[in-house]
Amino acid sequence: MKKSILIAFVLFVLSITLSACGEKGPVTSFEVNMTEFTFLPSEFTVPAGEEISITATNNGAVTHEYVIFKLGTSPGDHFDQDEDEPKIYWELEVAPGGEVTTTFIAPSEPGEYYVTCRTEGHIEAGMIGRLYVVAPTE
Repeated sequence: MKKSILIAFVLFVLSITLSACGEKGPVTSFEVNMTEFTFLPSEFTVPAGEEISITATNNGAVTHEYVIFKLGTSPGDHFDQDEDEPKIYWELEVAPGGEVTTTFIAPSEPGEYYVTCRTEGHIEAGMIGRLYVVAPTE
């Protein structure tokens, strides 16, 4: 029984990963699932300066956050409130079992932006992701 649950979970994660990888170019709308120590999917590509719609679902037992850091910054090995708060570009908080849909304006500067949950211990456990910002296509 445990083996079949594990196989089903692996197939689920693989299908999400493959569907995210199959996207052709930047998106202006995406969904992310948050569980204990994981964003699924963990990477998105968006056009610079555009309004982005995000739906974040927290399937975990504790509050999770989707925190995008300014270009070239990250919290390092753990989040320090005083040191890292000024590095945040945008953030979203979702209660356990909750779902939030909102929008934000993507950074205007193309590049790779660090994403994490700043709940204590979550960076250390690997709850990180990337937001790739690319120049908008004409």
